[in-house]
Amino acid sequence: MNLVGTTGKGTGSFHGGVRTRPGGRMGQRRKLRPGPGPWWSDAMPARMVLLRHGATEWSRNGQHTGRTDIPLLDEGCRQAEAAGRLLRAEGFDHFDLVLTSPLLRASDTCTLAGFGDVAEVDPDLAEWDYGEYEGLTTPEIRQWVPGWTLWDNGVPGGERASDVGRRADRVVARALAQDGDTLCVAHGHLLRVLAARWLGLPPVAGRLLLLDAGSICLLGWEYEGRAIGRWNLMPDGVG
Repeated sequence: MNLVGTTGKGTGSFHGGVRTRPGGRMGQRRKLRPGPGPWWSDAMPARMVLLRHGATEWSRNGQHTGRTDIPLLDEGCRQAEAAGRLLRAEGFDHFDLVLTSPLLRASDTCTLAGFGDVAEVDPDLAEWDYGEYEGLTTPEIRQWVPGWTLWDNGVPGGERASDVGRRADRVVARALAQDGDTLCVAHGHLLRVLAARWLGLPPVAGRLLLLDAGSICLLGWEYEGRAIGRWNLMPDGVG
């Protein structure tokens, strides 16, 4: 797995998160608007920017929040606004395609980040359906199923990892059909699976990619191969 320029729970910018072609400069900001010349000497493939929704009461408590439509906390609203400022500061003020989950916490994040007026709701970006475990924390579930993990054991009455992976594949296909970049505003587990599928890994490989509320990720390329440019990037001063 090629994690080019990735970070943990980082702050700062996208600089250093994308490889250039030979003769290019590491960390140079891509200009999305027409300019005097291309960033690279040849066309750059479409990329995906991922934005996880801001904090909610359930995300703060570690409760599995699938299809329950709960609002952002005030903190979550601030995270969404800060994410939008960071994206624009890095030159991401325009996307060929903006997709958001139909759930309120994601669509509100998209709007507060400044992209709601051009966003298209995509049901494939809805969070993992946790079935009978909706609203429960992992310690609560482990009282009945010792050692339980979502990735290994799944959920009764909900989706399997392969189900979420098929939805993620459809979103990736939409992004790759664009000439430019795609922004996806969605949820933690769904976006982790999406990133795994971008890399050609099985859906359960999303377990390797921790993702905090309000964070931003960049899925890009190293030459012809898909790679992670930046991961779990938090705007400065927002946690």
